[in-house]
Amino acid sequence: MDITKVDLAGLQKANRTKNVETSGEFGSFLNDAVRKVNDLELKADDLTNRFASGEDIDIHNVMIAAEQANIAMQLTVQIQNKLVEAYNELMRMQI
Repeated sequence: MDITKVDLAGLQKANRTKNVETSGEFGSFLNDAVRKVNDLELKADDLTNRFASGEDIDIHNVMIAAEQANIAMQLTVQIQNKLVEAYNELMRMQI
């Protein structure tokens, strides 16, 4: 019977490379999401300021922009809470 040796070094190196690529995509996803939330906040602030200064802007457009920004911020906070919760759960795991 012939037994062949398993090369674990090659497997571990391949796994690390794959994880780095995945985390980069996830990081860019989070950056894009935060950037979009910021853009919504800036748009809502701009519409509010323009409406307050007397420009011809419908109040419902101002309110819609403010609520979109509010909902996006709430979603971002909930995602952050879930990520922190998942991280804490991983730290509690015993290996």
